[in-house]
Amino acid sequence: MAHPIDLHVGKRLRQRRRLLGMTQQSLADAVNIRFQQIQKYESGANRISASRLWALARALEAPVSYFFEGLDETPINGSHEHSTKAPADAFQSKETIDLVRAFYTLNDEPRRRLLDLARAMSGDS
Repeated sequence: MAHPIDLHVGKRLRQRRRLLGMTQQSLADAVNIRFQQIQKYESGANRISASRLWALARALEAPVSYFFEGLDETPINGSHEHSTKAPADAFQSKETIDLVRAFYTLNDEPRRRLLDLARAMSGDS
């Protein structure tokens, strides 16, 4: 059974790769491993070593800390184990990733106007 932190790191790896529009193969090529290993990392089946995490972070243009964002820092039952929070993870949706990509292709003015529209429609001012 995979450790919750390995699952969390794998999920964050998949999110970042998808956000950048990279395939498992292209990421694997960037860090000189087979794409099957990326699949195992993303599913939490295999743990990622510190040196491999460093290489993956560089290939994905993210700080190493990115992979640990969202972890709860509170020890469980006095132990030093960490659990994952249960936030609604919007970046698991392909539509969200597509929307973010499209948003960043816009110039500043249309981007600001789209954000204003989204806030108005959601009732968030």
